[in-house]
Formats: sequence, C-alpha cells, structure tokens
Amino acid sequence: MGLVSRNVFCLLGSAAVVAVATASVTHAQDGAQTNVADKQGRVTLLQRLVLGAGVEKIAIDTPQSVSVVEQEDIDQEQATTVGDVLKRIPGVNTSGSDRVFGQTFNIRGIGAPESAGEEGRIIVTVDGATKFYEQYRMGGFFSDPELYKKVEVLRGPASSTLYGSGALGGVINFVTKDASDFIADGDTGALRLKGGFNSNRNGWLGSVVFAQRMSADAEFLLSGNFRRADPYVTGNGTEIRSSDFSAWSGLAKGTFNVGEEGRLRLSYQQWDSDADDQDYAQVGTESLFGTVDRHVVDRTGVVSYENPFSDNDWLDLKVSASYSDTKVDQTDATGNPMFGLTCATSLLFCDTEYGYRTWQFNVQNTSEWRGENWENFLTYGWQTAYQVRTAEPMTLAGTPGGINFHPEGTDLKTGLFVQNEFIWDERLTIIPGVRLDWHRLSPGTSTGLTASDTDTAVSPKIAAHYRFNDHVAVFGSIAHTERFATLDEVFSTGGSRNSFLPSLDLNKEASNNYEIGFALSGYDIFQPGDGVQLKTTGFYNDISDLISLNPALRPGPNALPGYVNIDKARIYGFEVELAYESDFIFANAGYSHVVGKDQTTGAYLTTVAPHELAFTLGGKLPQHDLRFGWKARVVAAPQDPALRSSQANWTGTSTRFADSFDVHDVFVSWTPQDDQFAGWEAEFGVDNLFDTEFKEFLHNDAAKGRTFKLSLSKQFGW
Repeated sequence: MGLVSRNVFCLLGSAAVVAVATASVTHAQDGAQTNVADKQGRVTLLQRLVLGAGVEKIAIDTPQSVSVVEQEDIDQEQATTVGDVLKRIPGVNTSGSDRVFGQTFNIRGIGAPESAGEEGRIIVTVDGATKFYEQYRMGGFFSDPELYKKVEVLRGPASSTLYGSGALGGVINFVTKDASDFIADGDTGALRLKGGFNSNRNGWLGSVVFAQRMSADAEFLLSGNFRRADPYVTGNGTEIRSSDFSAWSGLAKGTFNVGEEGRLRLSYQQWDSDADDQDYAQVGTESLFGTVDRHVVDRTGVVSYENPFSDNDWLDLKVSASYSDTKVDQTDATGNPMFGLTCATSLLFCDTEYGYRTWQFNVQNTSEWRGENWENFLTYGWQTAYQVRTAEPMTLAGTPGGINFHPEGTDLKTGLFVQNEFIWDERLTIIPGVRLDWHRLSPGTSTGLTASDTDTAVSPKIAAHYRFNDHVAVFGSIAHTERFATLDEVFSTGGSRNSFLPSLDLNKEASNNYEIGFALSGYDIFQPGDGVQLKTTGFYNDISDLISLNPALRPGPNALPGYVNIDKARIYGFEVELAYESDFIFANAGYSHVVGKDQTTGAYLTTVAPHELAFTLGGKLPQHDLRFGWKARVVAAPQDPALRSSQANWTGTSTRFADSFDVHDVFVSWTPQDDQFAGWEAEFGVDNLFDTEFKEFLHNDAAKGRTFKLSLSKQFGW
C-alpha cells in the first residue's frame, strides 16, 4: 500500500478518535451520567441488537468484535450472493470466486476453498442450524440473500463456548424473515411483490412474500424467489466463464404462541440451482478439468421453542431441532482426454452425487440472580449433531463405488457448555465460560476402513467489559479452542494426482486468542439527537498443530499419510468500526489490519486478506423519503511482495496474486410513506462506478465491472 493510502487510514482513524473523545470528555465534564436511551435519538450500526452472543446486548457493548447486517443493508446492497452482504464488515471476506457455486467465508485470515478443513474453522448457522459443505473445487454455502432479514458475524474463537469447538475464525449467523416483519399494525396479512435487474449481465430477480396472521397466536409466511444471470464481465470487459446461473429459493415459516409466553417456530427453506456445461472448478477458472452438469439443492428445516418464563428467574428456555441437507449431483463431465482425465482414469469425472446431511438438537437455559446493584445470568446447555457425508459415483461399469478423495462417513459431536455473565453497577461485566465437546468420526463402508476416530476438546474463555460512563468503555478477552479433524482429513486416501495413506493420528488444532479494545460514544455532537460510536479491537491468535496436506507427498502412490500437523501459525491485527447517524447524514466505516505468518518458515499465510478500509457516506431527505450515498473500499496490496502482480498474472490457474485497488459504489433508496405511494420501495445503485479492473486477494478470478442495479417492490396489506 502506498504512503498516501496509509496516511488516509491514519488520518481517518485519528480524526474519529479525536472527535468522539472530545465529545466524551465534554459530556463528562458537564456532569455526568445520562441515560443513553434517552439521549440517543436513533440507532447507529454499532447499536444494533445482537441476538447470538448469550444475553442480548447491542454490538458496541459486547467484549468481542460483532457486526450486525440488517434488512435495510441487504435491500440497499441489492445483493446477488450472500457474500455481497458481508463484504463491508472489517476482517470478513469471501474466498473462492463470485460464482454462486464457488463462495466460502474468511474471517481474520481463516478460511479458503483449497483446504478440506477450512469450512470447519468457521461455524455457519441458519436459524441456529449448523451448515457445512466441503467438496473439491466447490464453495461451501449455497443460498439466496432474499431469504434473510439479519446476519450476525461474531469474530474470533471466543464464540466457540456457545457454538462449538473449532470456531477459530468465528461464527456467522443467518436469520430468516418472519411474517411479523411484513404485517403492519392493525393488519392481518400482507403480500409483497419484488422485481430486480442488474446490468452485469442481464441479472433478474423475481420475489413474492405472502404473510398471514390467522389469530393473535398464529402467523405464517411463504416466500418464493427466482434469480438468474448471464456470465459477468470484469472491468476490462473479460467474461468470467461459468459465472452464469439460475436458481430458485423458498421459505415457509410458521410462528405460534404457546401458553402465556411460549413461542414455537417451524421453518423450512430450500435453494435449488440446475446448471449445465459449467466449469468443473467453481472456486476459480481452471479449464484443465473441463465442464460438468451440476444440480445443487440445499435444504434446511428447523423446529424451535422459546419461553422466557418471566415469572421464574431460574428459567429462560430455548430448544431447537434442525435438519440440513446439501446435495450436489454431477453428470456428463467432459474431463480432459488430452491429459488423460476421464471417468476411466479418475472418479472426479464420473457421474456422482455428493452430499452432507446433518441432524442437530440444542437445549439452552438461562438462570438469573439479582441484587441491589448487580445481576447475574448463567447460561448452560447441551448440543449434539450427527452428520453423514456421502459420495455415490457411478463407474464406467455402471456400479456404485467409493471415492478415495471424498471419503464417506459419519461425524457425531456432542457438547456441554456453561457461560456466566456477571454485571455490577451497569458498569463492569465479566463473562467466563467453558465448553467440553466429544466427537467420533466413523468411515463409511466404501472407504474400506474400519477404525473410528474419537477425541475430546475443551474451549474455555474469560471476557470483561468496563464502562467508565456513557461515552467510554474498555474490554478484553482470553479464549482457547480446539478443532477436530474432518472426515476428509482423517479418511481421505487420494488427491487429483496422487494416492496416500489415511491420516489416523492427527492431533487437534489448538488456538489461543487474546483481544483488547475500547469503545467511544458521543451524542448531540453536530445536531440534537445525533450519535457517533467508535469501537477498536486488537487481537492476537496463536494456532498450533495446524492440519495441512502433507508437503512430502509427490505425484503417484505414497506410503505417507495425506494430512499432517504442521507447527504454528500466528495471526494478529486490529479492527476499527465507526458509525454516525443523524436526521440528515449517516456514515459508517470499518478498517481491518490483519497479519498472518507461518511460525516455522516465517512465510506469510496466503489465507490472510490485505488491509482494507470500507466506508459509507450518505444523506437523507426525510420529507421525500429518500436515502442516498457513496460507498468505497480501499484495499492494500498483499503483505507478501511476492504475491503482488500485474493484470497479466490474473488468468490461468488458481492463484493468490493481486494488486491494491479502490472501488466505489453509489446508491439511492426511496421508501415513500404517504398514502398515494405507501407500500412502494425502490432501490437504485451502481457498483464499481469507475469500471475498475481488480481481483480480490482471496478470489481466483477478477471481480465484476461496472454494474447498474435496480429493484422495485410493492407491499399490499389487509
């Protein structure tokens, strides 16, 4: 990154700190503690409610880096993929490609599509149901942003206590829409119709939502979406092959009041995309593997029950059962006969159905105690999940067979956790917690293996948050977690060019993470009722016994295990989040500075994205129901000079080469409230306004060029 860009980052950060700190000191000198809820006229991005971090609290008051994306952000982004929704969160990136079949997630340098275990280092949930998928040269999450009203991102291993061991990067929670999100006060039903178009290229969206309240105790939502697009082009006009797609998705959800306070939810969602003659490699353009017809279906079903038992401090119960099924059906692969890549030589190119099915059950309760100037919340529970991995190829002989590079098997996990949250005088919060997990990996009969792999993992943490007054707070945490090896890492006996032994003696990966930070809040700074918040988090993550493909392997048969534990990696850095909201102006900014190195070789980790500043500056015209603004991302060059490239290096095989770039978007939102146009909503935007040619460091293809986007929706109520 150049000197000018570094100075811009420093200037923005310093200015924000000085402005907020000055406001804080002024208020403190004036006399004292004011009630934040009374003082604050509106909610900034850092004051959004976090549902998935134990006891509910707003993001700026959590002793952890947490970001919340809400419905307004999703609509404004006019996102095509779920990755579009997350790209402005500091420390969060997608990896692989912009294809709907090729995206995975990356948090603080953890997550990449080339490694079998990367999906297991970040926990992804939909309404509490854990999602997981891993397949050679495919992405890990298949869904549509139209299904969701909120996304929470909890960064760092401290999330392992509540969500499961191994969340080295963190947790991403997707929350689906509810009928009550659409039914206005006084109405019993709603119908919302939406259409969208984007110019890069010929992207269309059609969506319909039907919501009905049958009684005071029952409501139902039914949603359906269809989305399609041709292959997109980059800033220099290059078409990215196999980025075209068509997909439909749907959500059915019922919510019922049970008894005085109980709430029962039943939901089912499905995403379905059938694409012919797609590149075999979806995480980056790679013509060597030819093309294939793919039918991808993702299903999630959840039954949950909640009851706060407000008259009983010992009970605040949450119970859920879920089912997740992701299936990829591949047929008619062309392979590459010139290089001997056919079904006769490699099962990669035989007709095959790959799949992951997971059944999960969660029970959680919170007990409360209160004193004159303190309160205590003890959260404890049990989670268990049973996952089945399948791969059913049809060989040339027409008989099913096993796949050595995608071994079948089962993964049984069960865990107990307890987390205590003690709050004294509404100033000091201390959160210790610990989780104990047990798992058993069992190979499928098609692998020819019989030995199961069992192990236990422990994930303790302690976090603290201290608020000096309504304007200044500090926080910190220490967390340890351990990640079990996956089915692929333990039982795989082959790759695209070689065969090897199963890895039955792998150690768990272990992470020790340290965080410290501060938060500043100011009110009535530039005009009555405005608010500004700043949150800065520094982190240091030591990871040992990393599981990686054996570097000693060579093409051909090997009398060596395929996966081994390597020594240590160290990832450290800091994140800054800034949010401002007033009657006529709003602004958000996020900066991430992450460094990752292999402690054995000293080499930079190729899964760590470069430093990045993302910001939004916008205005509001309340009398015209308009919001408009400018969004920008300024991204540095890779930390390792050897990975910096020119455009000529961007084509060909999977690569981590990239250059620094800045990309700019604009948007306008119109949500009229008067009787004549009430219920209408229009969104217009231009992404990559200057048609910049660039490539994300964690992607293997260049990004989209200039894209005009328009969506229009109308809601009817009765």
